Amino acid sequence: MAPLSPRPASEPIIRVTAMPADANVYGDIFGGWLLCLMDNGAGLMAARHSRGRAVTVAMDAVQFLKPVKVGDEVSVYGDVSKVGRTSMTIVIEAWRRDRFQLEAQKVTEAVFTFVAVDDAGRPRPVSSAAGEQE
Repeated sequence: MAPLSPRPASEPIIRVTAMPADANVYGDIFGGWLLCLMDNGAGLMAARHSRGRAVTVAMDAVQFLKPVKVGDEVSVYGDVSKVGRTSMTIVIEAWRRDRFQLEAQKVTEAVFTFVAVDDAGRPRPVSSAAGEQE
């Protein structure tokens, strides 16, 4: 079992409650549902950072550390860790909190790569104005 790591100091990108439709018959939330939240959060960060449309091109280093149960609050946090000419690397963490508790636990993490694209879907430079902190 991975040790508890400190919750990110930033505000979450996304925060939702896990619902029964998001779970298997045992009440565990589907990993795909969690990855979808993480991809959505990373996509919001990529669009904001690149000042326009950005698409997911890769997801690496996924680790599921703990299960998420129906009723848990799920918060997604992220950090733009690297910016290239047209691409961005975004580290995303998902945390769970039982609805009746204060303590949160990291449940998964992944590294997403996004490419900024124009209206025709062709790679475009990441806006130079995007160098500001999120």
